[in-house]
Amino acid sequence: MNGSRGIPQPVRLAGTVCFGTAAALLAIFAGALGGCAMLDPGAHAESLAEPAHLHRELMETGLFELTTFSRISQPGKPLRVYIEGDGRAWLSRTEPSLDPTPRRATGLALAAKDPAPNVVYLARPCQFTPRAMNPPCGIPYWTGKRFAPEVIEAMNDAVSQFAARTPGEPVELVGYSGGGAIAVLIAARRSDVTSIRTVAGNLDDELVNRMHHVSSMPDSANAIDSARRVANIPQIHFSGALDRVVPPAVARRFVEAAGGHCARALTVPGLAHERGWSGRWPVLLKIAPTCALTSGK
Repeated sequence: MNGSRGIPQPVRLAGTVCFGTAAALLAIFAGALGGCAMLDPGAHAESLAEPAHLHRELMETGLFELTTFSRISQPGKPLRVYIEGDGRAWLSRTEPSLDPTPRRATGLALAAKDPAPNVVYLARPCQFTPRAMNPPCGIPYWTGKRFAPEVIEAMNDAVSQFAARTPGEPVELVGYSGGGAIAVLIAARRSDVTSIRTVAGNLDDELVNRMHHVSSMPDSANAIDSARRVANIPQIHFSGALDRVVPPAVARRFVEAAGGHCARALTVPGLAHERGWSGRWPVLLKIAPTCALTSGK
């Protein structure tokens, strides 16, 4: 007799173990991308991008080949660039991942909700792109060197290549989590950035690392050190009230460092670090970054 009859058995689909009876497995296959709670990262990214008409493209930036998704439909209007977070950088507090590709790309989910005519999504180095196409990729580039100068240079190069498709138009940057740091560090290098939005942004990695009792990153730039350099760019830094990874105090500290004239920190009730942002994004996106008027000047 089969003592396991009626007990869900493991089946591996797209690199993920799912559990179910024979009938349930038929439903999984019938549902294609449904069924497993965790989708293949590439398939999940495509499922976000396709309905939003965001088209995948590999972009050579010198050191890294970056995966991007874009929709450029009106070149005479501003370019809005979304930058992904750190992805699956760590398996635990002490064990790094072998692949930083996010299981659910929050930055891409935000971009997919943006109705603007010119929207670009930039994955971070080593995310989504096959390792064979990215020989420089290694664990340091999603751990201690994730904000290293060569990373910022590559990301900035990608922004420049897309900006060339909307010549003379302003660039608006949106960064999720660690992508928020990248957005600030890119803006500090450019003269065409007219707004910055960050979502759960790691805007002070030294503070965040101290909060979590993990090692510092001496090979990476810290966004808060560039706060004064971007102080005159209109910017909003959104934090989730329930975020325990990058709590709202981080955004408030960055705004204080930037001087507060053009920078605002807004805390969104009910949201944590990873879930729920894309659902709120259409409303949050309507809050325009602006600079406060100064009296007597």
